[in-house]
Amino acid sequence: MGTAVGGGRAVPRYVQIADEIVQQIRAGVLKPGEMVPSESELVDRYGVSGGTIRKAMVEVRASGLVETRHGKGSIVKDRPPVRHRSSDRFRRSHRQGGKAAYLAESAQSGATAKVSVLYIGPMEAPEDIAERLDVEAGTQVLARRRLYFRNGTPVETATSYLPWDVVKDIPELFAENPGGGGIYARLEDHGHEFAEFVETLQARPASKAETSELALSPGAPVVHLVREAVTTAGLVVEVCDTLMAADQFVFSYRIPAAD
Repeated sequence: MGTAVGGGRAVPRYVQIADEIVQQIRAGVLKPGEMVPSESELVDRYGVSGGTIRKAMVEVRASGLVETRHGKGSIVKDRPPVRHRSSDRFRRSHRQGGKAAYLAESAQSGATAKVSVLYIGPMEAPEDIAERLDVEAGTQVLARRRLYFRNGTPVETATSYLPWDVVKDIPELFAENPGGGGIYARLEDHGHEFAEFVETLQARPASKAETSELALSPGAPVVHLVREAVTTAGLVVEVCDTLMAADQFVFSYRIPAAD
């Protein structure tokens, strides 16, 4: 029997199977690090074809609760998501307490965070970045590229682009560790007080290179986020181009209802 009827609408059998597997994971019947039963085991358990099970597993993978490893099958993930709080993560109190945004939000979720610096140095500003920084394309900027880990697993890459005229007299921004509170704290130390952070998000499938860098399953979704750090003087002093494993982040926004 391929479908069931619920609420007057037929529910495909593969969806029912996927829902059951997802519920088993969320209930802890299938624990983090454990293998999801193989296709042949699921065929025997549910009395359906291999094609139905394969369609069910597509739905299970889409839930973000499992990862598929070539030749090994699907494994239940053990990485709870980091929660992004747009109204909280860039609070000045975090910087004054010595915590950069990623470390602050990871600590709130009980995760062990690590940041690996991949590159720090001059770079010609790409056209889209230059437009946001209000400079000519190809203008020299400072680039800081990082790879972020959560509980030992890569979850995010980020490249900050900063105007050379702003950073040339701030030596800490050329160091791997810019000090407590991160680069935003150093910018504020040098008189660049922040008024707001403007973020643009887009979800899309990961490219092959991104899949490798973030240890994702083939075709896994990512969130491409671009942030502008704007000062009280109206100057954009950083553009951060970020790519995140979509299943590792929950975005929570507080939107004022009044003017």
